[in-house]
Amino acid sequence: MDFAWSEEQLSYKNAAVHFAQKELSSGIADHDWHETFSQERWQKCAEFGVLGLSFPKNYGGAEVDILTTMLIMEGLGYGGKDNGLLFALNAQMWAVQHPISKFGTPEQQKQYLPGMIAGKIIGAHGMSEPDSGSDAYNMRTRAKKCDGGYVLNGTKTLVTNAPVADLALVFAMTAPKKKSWGVSAFLIETGTPGFSLGKNIKKMGLRTAPMGELILQDCFVPEANRLGPENIGAHIFNSSMEWERACILGGHVGAMERQLEECVAYSRTRKQFDQPIGKFQAISNRLAEMKVRLETARLLLYKTAWLKKAGKPAHMEAAMAKLYLSEVFMASGLDAIRIHGGYGYTTEFEVERDLRDAIGGTLYSGTSDIQRNTIARYLGV
Repeated sequence: MDFAWSEEQLSYKNAAVHFAQKELSSGIADHDWHETFSQERWQKCAEFGVLGLSFPKNYGGAEVDILTTMLIMEGLGYGGKDNGLLFALNAQMWAVQHPISKFGTPEQQKQYLPGMIAGKIIGAHGMSEPDSGSDAYNMRTRAKKCDGGYVLNGTKTLVTNAPVADLALVFAMTAPKKKSWGVSAFLIETGTPGFSLGKNIKKMGLRTAPMGELILQDCFVPEANRLGPENIGAHIFNSSMEWERACILGGHVGAMERQLEECVAYSRTRKQFDQPIGKFQAISNRLAEMKVRLETARLLLYKTAWLKKAGKPAHMEAAMAKLYLSEVFMASGLDAIRIHGGYGYTTEFEVERDLRDAIGGTLYSGTSDIQRNTIARYLGV
């Protein structure tokens, strides 16, 4: 691995930092309080090129490599404070756009990718159900073959972007007896008869990212809207999860760096007992731990991205990156509150929000326990 970034790559990151500082930092506390999804900021991100970073130019993308993409995401997380919006953008990129780009027919790619990259179409990824979260393939949603297509019935829950989605990638059982080998994937547009969107689900953190249900009641989906061959849904899902787990927390690395810098600055200026609080070992040790977490998280992210760029398998590395980044962002979020004391507990200082947002990272795209199971499996145990 070469740790030297080119001037062009660094210019991309700096541009992302400046964009995020200007467009993704103001009014976040109010948006968080009211759980507001900003369509305007989504569109600005699309116009800046976020949604097309690693996607083909013929669909409006930039075709930058995955390492550069992660560096830009890091810049967005550093410059902006809207963790929820970045999470929602990444959820669409890796769990909806990427599967269409990799498994979709030329007609499907032409129909959906340009609109998604341009911010005109918002996508949602429907896998989790009320009774199957970590046990994803124990789903109840069924797709029954009929003349010209399939009839789908079931409910997906905790779906990022669901309340505002124009398009959903939904997984359903087409051969239930085959279990994971009997899952198929379907592209369903909002407005399709029998397909409805649930209301926004209120949650602890990531409140600027809408989350809800996808409800299917005798919903007819034409065969042309099946993504990939029948019964390869598990392959599509696993591929998208590898990309999502490798990439969705890229912005968190930037957020951790911003968080650390703010804590260092506060520790230098805040005085107690006639000296800056940074002089106290309890505070300085926390800052040191935050720095170590930041750098090790960055290395895991870069290694995973490097493997993906090289076309090498990265299943275990993606699981390790997802596990570690989510856990250390949460740990550093708690340290940031302790460093700021009572002020860190208030919404006004905008410190506690990072912790609430970080907790979600230990749950979505596979819980931390699921990541540990994945790592252990690749270790052969």
